[in-house]
Amino acid sequence: MIVTGGGSGIGLAVATEALARGATVAVFDVDPSGAPDAAIQCKADVTDDESVVRAIDEAARAMGGIDVVINNAGIGAQGTIEANEIDEWQNVFDVNVFGMVRVSRAAMPYLRASKHAAIVNTCSICATAGLPERALYSATKGAVMSLTFAMAADHVREGIRVNCVNPGTADTPWIARLLSKAPDPDAERAALEARQPLGRLVSAEEVADAILYLASPSATATTGMALAVDGGMQGLRLRPKS
Repeated sequence: MIVTGGGSGIGLAVATEALARGATVAVFDVDPSGAPDAAIQCKADVTDDESVVRAIDEAARAMGGIDVVINNAGIGAQGTIEANEIDEWQNVFDVNVFGMVRVSRAAMPYLRASKHAAIVNTCSICATAGLPERALYSATKGAVMSLTFAMAADHVREGIRVNCVNPGTADTPWIARLLSKAPDPDAERAALEARQPLGRLVSAEEVADAILYLASPSATATTGMALAVDGGMQGLRLRPKS
């Protein structure tokens, strides 16, 4: 199993749990030092074709092939369409969308040789719900969801399943950094928690469990799907508390 962005956050949770379940895991990250010690650590930049191809080949040699790709590497962005410069738009798309393309393309020959190939892309609630101050990030995640469905259609007859997971606001280092910049971090966290009907942030481990389910033989009849792990944020419309 390959996990991109596996040095922290959701990717780290995926790699840690996959190892605990007995999988062989290769972590791709610009700084893989944060990955679990038992993982194959591959320094890789998903914005660089040569770096990706080299890491894919390295991982395939170490693991004897590739059965699963977890496209999790991504970066965030805040603001309306006017707030982010065009260079930032290009950079976030390069990581969040083109990065998945580069990794998936490079892994495709190995996946075609696998008897249980799967790709799982980390998407977001932002792909299906309009959230304020998230124009750029939402645009990339909308692209990820559409890409997931198109890839699933293209490769289903090759035996390669493609799905995505749509987390709500997750308790990750990125969210922690955003909260630390808020005028009142406690109030901002409370607002984020209240936005999700469960009343709390989603944990990285909960997202990891969903990703690993879609990657596993338990989901062999599931492809071209987006699995929400969002505390009910997308589907529920609760009345305000009285």
